[in-house]
Amino acid sequence: MLFFHPMDFLIIIAFALSLWASFRVRGTFNKWSNVPVYSGMTGAQAARRMLDANGLYDIPVEAVRGTLTDHYDPMARVVRLSEPVYYESSISAISVACHEVGHAIQHKVHYPMLVARHHMFPVVNFASGVAPLLILAGFLFQQIPWLLGLGIIFFAAAVAFQLVTLPVEFNASSRARDLMISEGFISNQEERGVAKVLNAAALTYVAAALISVLELLKYIMIFTGRNSDD
Repeated sequence: MLFFHPMDFLIIIAFALSLWASFRVRGTFNKWSNVPVYSGMTGAQAARRMLDANGLYDIPVEAVRGTLTDHYDPMARVVRLSEPVYYESSISAISVACHEVGHAIQHKVHYPMLVARHHMFPVVNFASGVAPLLILAGFLFQQIPWLLGLGIIFFAAAVAFQLVTLPVEFNASSRARDLMISEGFISNQEERGVAKVLNAAALTYVAAALISVLELLKYIMIFTGRNSDD
């Protein structure tokens, strides 16, 4: 039951989707990195202008090493952009940069789902660490059924965090696209490329959440199946 379960077939499909999404986001990023943006702005310049346009003058924009390591740090209140995004002037660069600024704007306006995610993080950080141990113990020591049940509860908290992350990411992308157009960072013709870059990135979050949901359902089915046998 631990190694073979009907849900495993769906999990394998979801995992394949996740791999495809990872390849796609890199392929899409690389493709549109070769397309210059008509405004000529680099990712760093676009991020700075969008921050200033929303009154976020105190939030710095920093370059970090790596590729697709871009993120907004709500604790330090700083937008960190990978070097290709920070220095380059392309559709990909300003799309990713403005997406991260979208998170900073969410922080400013107290976007409910972002607030919820921040409150959940300490609990989820602990839960995601102990859940695998409890679930494994639940399979090894079947005579102690509450171990698996407790592991499922902690794992469910981690899954809930991933589900809350989805609207946060989609909303940040929506804010980025709207502001990029209204501020004149991109032309109407360039919006198609921006959408492709942002949608490809969002798909990775969807695939990861799908895997977690299917795994959670698998554990719940095993747990309820054991109890019904009893």
